[in-house]
Amino acid sequence: MTSVINGIGLLVYNFIESAGSMLFMLFETFYTLFTTPLKLKNVVKQMDFIGVKSLFVVVLTGLFAGMVLALQSYYAFKMFRAESLIGVTVALSMLRELGPVLGSLMVTARAGSAIAAELGSMRVTEQIDAMEVMGVNPIRYLIVPRVVAGMIVVPILVALVDFIGVIGGYLIGVKVLGVNEGVFWDRIFQFVKTGDLNNGLIKAVFFGFILTFIACYTGYNAEKGAVGVGKATTQSVVISSVMILMADYILTAFLF
Repeated sequence: MTSVINGIGLLVYNFIESAGSMLFMLFETFYTLFTTPLKLKNVVKQMDFIGVKSLFVVVLTGLFAGMVLALQSYYAFKMFRAESLIGVTVALSMLRELGPVLGSLMVTARAGSAIAAELGSMRVTEQIDAMEVMGVNPIRYLIVPRVVAGMIVVPILVALVDFIGVIGGYLIGVKVLGVNEGVFWDRIFQFVKTGDLNNGLIKAVFFGFILTFIACYTGYNAEKGAVGVGKATTQSVVISSVMILMADYILTAFLF
């Protein structure tokens, strides 16, 4: 019984310690962002790493998500003779939910894990300690550019996922299943509003911040050794994915 209570107490203590450390880094990140000049060269470099190098996996995800959604919608709507609603169903689903969530999760898996591993390796090899000894602010040069880049490129990637998803739905719905092409696009233009796209992009901004900040935090605070780097990488993907899903619910409740 004593060991169980000690274990629970240790878990609570570790959680409070981690939450406090994360809040401190969050405050320091925003303080540095608004009080020191931002090096655009570093931001552009991270935009290339997070955004451009994630294009392939993001496009593939959006394409197959739209295709599967159109296929499943067709079988469901066929029972009610409502096949004309396939297009608007695919479009609204991609713009409101699947685009922001799936796109962000894919970027988390590819770029977030890489950021955590990179910063974790720098922590293990004492490069971050060396920067602090030389009077260089690691938050400014390592974390802020990545966070800003994530908040910029993730909405762009999500918009691409939305577009590719609708195209995938069109290919399956119209070209494969034989839905009338004019009806497919007419329903989309009739029911899809600009606010649906805007709300999805707002979500993407928050998701971009979450996945880059969590990746930077876990990598920056990685434990010593190769095991610590691997643990930080795993934590980055798991925590970011859970936080994105939680934030998705909260943002959906406020935006829609």
